[in-house]
Amino acid sequence: MEQYDLIGIGIGPYNLGLATLTAEKTNLRAIFFDQNGQFAWHPGMLIEGSDLQVSFLADLVTFANPTSKYTFLNYLHEHNRLYKYFFFHKFEMPRAEYAAYLKWVVDQMPNCHFKSQVKDVIDHGDHFEVVVNHWGEQKERSYYTKHVTLGTGSTPVIPFELDDIGSEHVHHSSQYLYHKKRTLQAKHITVVGSGQSASEIFFDLLKLQEHFDYHLSWYTRSPAFLQLDNSKLGQEVFTPDYVDYFHQLPYQERKDSLDLLGQLRKGIDRETLHKIHELLYHRSVDNNKLPVTIQPLTEIQKVVQDNSHLKVEAKQWQVGKDVTFETEKVILATGYRPNIPDWFYQRFENKIEWNDDKHFKVDNNFKLVFKLGQRKHHFYTLTNLEQSHGTGATNLELAVDRNIQIINEIAGETVYEEKRGTIFTQFDSE
Repeated sequence: MEQYDLIGIGIGPYNLGLATLTAEKTNLRAIFFDQNGQFAWHPGMLIEGSDLQVSFLADLVTFANPTSKYTFLNYLHEHNRLYKYFFFHKFEMPRAEYAAYLKWVVDQMPNCHFKSQVKDVIDHGDHFEVVVNHWGEQKERSYYTKHVTLGTGSTPVIPFELDDIGSEHVHHSSQYLYHKKRTLQAKHITVVGSGQSASEIFFDLLKLQEHFDYHLSWYTRSPAFLQLDNSKLGQEVFTPDYVDYFHQLPYQERKDSLDLLGQLRKGIDRETLHKIHELLYHRSVDNNKLPVTIQPLTEIQKVVQDNSHLKVEAKQWQVGKDVTFETEKVILATGYRPNIPDWFYQRFENKIEWNDDKHFKVDNNFKLVFKLGQRKHHFYTLTNLEQSHGTGATNLELAVDRNIQIINEIAGETVYEEKRGTIFTQFDSE
């Protein structure tokens, strides 16, 4: 029976980084599957002019191996863009270029397979059986492996029922570019959310507003449109040292800490907020009222179809006031939740430890904690980690350290050095 050392389920930046680091410096036999027809990283949000909120150093490999041929800098070199990026004078990669970089890496990974949906994972005690539907070839096959990594990413959150409203009228921000052409034809467009995605969509529509004829609204239940805290010492929570500290806290302390870290983890980039305000100011020099509504403290509770319009019911929660207005398009930049496959619950829900009904227990090396004793065959997870690893859950830079830990444990040796003690902040008394 052919057996792999590792099978990765899902091919996004996390498992792709794992595939890349595994291929370069190990002899581990690894294979990765994704149900989609081809690789695509957030294609509905690759707005022209938008950048990532992290440095180009947070690519797939640099924090593990800066001499790797799969670095973002080598991507630029290979595409004759290194001088252009040098004069770009930014640490942050354009979103579209990051997506192109990932695709460039995928194309060099022969063990990354698309059109391959994992239908089941069976725990045989001393190995896992992964059942894959290769829908492009219309065949199903079982693969056997010592270890599994779940990297199925996230799925959009829609905070209220939409009944039968079509996606051309109400859709998640992840679908923005797919519907943009039709959205621009509306007379009233509403953006919901207070994070970076909401701000980028609002700014994109604000720039185009003078060429069209629509009122643009922006609502959020948050108390304000808050700026991301990117202070240098504050950002040191996005390091392996802090993740180690966070993980050893009691579960309730970890949950409480997430709120305390809120503005370091979530918020709008300073430059985006400034661009929005500057554009609004320039358009207001004649003191005429702008066709723009910007309102925090307001939770959208219901959207219903009313002939050619949408009726929106909301509440300004601080003063307890009901708010009702009409619009034609609603774009929900309302975040994501972990995408956990149905087979996972059917096969593993009763086998593993849980912190609560939503969050499974994960050890420091990102393994699921099974109820029955020690295991040599591990199930690693790259998703649903917020309650266990805090800032290390979704940060691209920290995904590299996570992959280092997984590879070293599977290989049984230090393939990549785990860097610690690299910051000025200490989180516990020595």
